[in-house]
Amino acid sequence: MDKASILLVEDEKKISRFLQLELEYEGYEVLCAEDGVSGLELYASKKWDVVLLDVMIPRLNGMEVLRRIRASDSITPVILLTARDSLPDKVSGLDLGANDYITKPFAIEELLARLRVCMRMASHLKQGTENETVTLGDLCVDKRMRSVTRGGNPIELTPREFDLLVYMVRNANQVLNREQILTNVWGYDYYGDTNIVDVYIRYLRKKLDDHLHAPLIHTVRGIGYSIKG
Repeated sequence: MDKASILLVEDEKKISRFLQLELEYEGYEVLCAEDGVSGLELYASKKWDVVLLDVMIPRLNGMEVLRRIRASDSITPVILLTARDSLPDKVSGLDLGANDYITKPFAIEELLARLRVCMRMASHLKQGTENETVTLGDLCVDKRMRSVTRGGNPIELTPREFDLLVYMVRNANQVLNREQILTNVWGYDYYGDTNIVDVYIRYLRKKLDDHLHAPLIHTVRGIGYSIKG
């Protein structure tokens, strides 16, 4: 069985070397880059199972590297590594399409667990491409093209908004609580930061449920949200 491959983009040499040794000990193949430009060059050189990407790196910062990756690749998991721990920073990275976000310092066991979750989710996404188009009423979601229309009109969504919509449509007419949504869309529990779900539900509503359409997304007070066609 081939080793899972990880691209690590981290400019702090001690951290990079420590993570490389720990991940290789766990059976991963790891290649390292110290800045955004070389990170993108390595990224383009092969298929990766996961990208570990520090936010504060020279030449191109992590957010710009992430943006360029997501311009052509919506599936490869990207986990951001950063010393910052505020909700706006989390939202910025996740809005650009990061799968996860881990704040330094962190325990290697936590990183390993999140790696496994991200790889499982990517595997499910690849396996689920048989049913490329999902519809709900006048809403049409094309998973391969990552495009959305309602009533025939195109709707532009960010990567995270799209993933949230796909999950909700797959579970249409069911009430989903915030913890379920976090686990299945973000990949792990945000240690109580469930308000990020409310933020993204609000984004989706603004784009999907404008004044020309009947509402698709409904709030179930005290529980969570449901989408109904």
